[in-house]
Amino acid sequence: MSRRIAYLSFTDRGAALAEQLRAVLGGRASRAGETGYGSLAQWTQAAFQGDWDALVFVGAAGIAVRAVAPCLKSKAEDPAVVAVDETGRFAVPLVSGHLGGANDLAHAIGRVCGAVPVITTATDRNGVFPVDQWARRQGCAIPEVWKIKKVSARLLAGEEIQIRSAWPVEGMPPEGVSLTAGPGEDVTVDLCRGEGNALPVVPRAAVLGVGCRRGISEQALETAFAALCKDTGLWPQAVCGTATIDLKAEETGLIHWCAKHGWPLTFYTPAQLREAEGRFTASAFVARTTGVDNVCERGAVLAAGGPLWARKHGGGGVTMAVARKPLRLDWSWLDG
Repeated sequence: MSRRIAYLSFTDRGAALAEQLRAVLGGRASRAGETGYGSLAQWTQAAFQGDWDALVFVGAAGIAVRAVAPCLKSKAEDPAVVAVDETGRFAVPLVSGHLGGANDLAHAIGRVCGAVPVITTATDRNGVFPVDQWARRQGCAIPEVWKIKKVSARLLAGEEIQIRSAWPVEGMPPEGVSLTAGPGEDVTVDLCRGEGNALPVVPRAAVLGVGCRRGISEQALETAFAALCKDTGLWPQAVCGTATIDLKAEETGLIHWCAKHGWPLTFYTPAQLREAEGRFTASAFVARTTGVDNVCERGAVLAAGGPLWARKHGGGGVTMAVARKPLRLDWSWLDG
């Protein structure tokens, strides 16, 4: 998986290694004292709050530990953090080994400079299925990270776990894992909340179709989205994009709301929306004002390239619908 990596070095030799890594793995290399952020603490804070999803400290692991400690929140939010000694002998994942991809990054660093990845996570050391790393590798989110521990503990104890997936998973399940279509599963792979205490693995495969009145506010859109999630059980983390009619191309509230969530927004003409395949909730009023009988359902289906998952929900001047993208899952959990 591609990632945005920020490297920080402290010596000439470390700077040369950081540049070697950057040239292959991408990102931005900086040297302490020359970062433009002032102190080490300020650079680290800015990196955590910025667009970087991985930090590589080329120097002592202790420096990295002290630098990131005040910034840590949770494994669901923290970027990957790896320490590499300046001779390039060892790459040590320190934070977010699985969900953040620090373990995979340590392996990638090793392939570039020959460093030995120092992996300490229990599932890796014992050779059992790492459910959180698998989820990340498959492009999925885990909204309830505290449930990972229970699943991993069962695997480490030699027990079998059951996974129920709304999509097929290609290949043979790893040892200790079985797919099930019934209740009692340990892990569910779906867009929506399930029953019971299973660990939710949420593919980013939901496309949100939106229709709205002129001048709609970000708050009105947020309220409508919250109501949609409550009514359907949709995990907000499942949304990967939005779609609407081109008549809304100047709606700043909609544009800013999508940007705040990091969702790309696709605009379709009425003619394109009419070409969407499926049965949709028709509205004579919408047809008169836009030239097509439904915007949110048709837009969602077109952008997703898949079927409707939730039909039109309306309120507060907003209509929303959800379509499900086709998805290919397999049992891989390592990058590269």
